[in-house]
Amino acid sequence: QAQLVESGGGPVQAGGSLRLSCTASGRTFSNYRVGWFRRAPGKERDFIADIDWNDGRTSYLPSVKGRFTISRDNAKNTVYLQMNNLKPEDTAVYYCGVVDRYISWSRGSWGQGTQVTVSS
Repeated sequence: QAQLVESGGGPVQAGGSLRLSCTASGRTFSNYRVGWFRRAPGKERDFIADIDWNDGRTSYLPSVKGRFTISRDNAKNTVYLQMNNLKPEDTAVYYCGVVDRYISWSRGSWGQGTQVTVSS
């Protein structure tokens, strides 16, 4: 079964940047949307951004638009989340997910997550 693997998390000071990566073993992202979600302590998992692998269309949570950028590298079968000007409230476990491009994220598949901790 295909697995999603996230990397790039870690501790960072407020105002700093991190780039998260998501790769898939055993599958390509063709015909899927790939997205990033996060779960802060005591909260639900929230959508951050996603990208349609086929046409590159993106969508974002309004509160991160302008600070976070999702992108893809077709050759590496990898999706990135560039996070700039990080804030303490961005602290969360960040998950990469994949879903058929025509259906809801409620039917997505997820990686194990990577912890991002932003200190003030």
